[in-house]
Amino acid sequence: MIKFVFVNQGVGRFTKLGMPMPEVLAPAIAVLEIVDGLCFILGVWTRPFALLFIGEMLVAILSTKISLFLGTSPLPLPPVPPQTGFWAVLHEGRSDLAQLLCSLFLLIEGPGPWSLEGPQPGIKPLRIQTAGI
Repeated sequence: MIKFVFVNQGVGRFTKLGMPMPEVLAPAIAVLEIVDGLCFILGVWTRPFALLFIGEMLVAILSTKISLFLGTSPLPLPPVPPQTGFWAVLHEGRSDLAQLLCSLFLLIEGPGPWSLEGPQPGIKPLRIQTAGI
């Protein structure tokens, strides 16, 4: 929603980052995020939207955190130290990382038993086997 309300968080931010067609891409990403979130809440099309969201978060992390690490970010620096480097990336990227890992979890596990999709016969969660744990 914030990408629609504040230009500096939508089109302005995408322009500063050098994204192609920011006036089209920013609203499209905003719509994707809203629809994606609603689908996650309802538990419909969980895995396809998780895959889309993983891609979105990887692009977001790569386009903003590398330049923050190097101190060349076109975006305003964080208001308090650390403003660049490893610790700044960890601090500023915590929500990105949380969203990425939650989407990865949903991609692996799929919708829960209370979702609108519910348990589906023949479709099982992807299980990762670990040796000795």
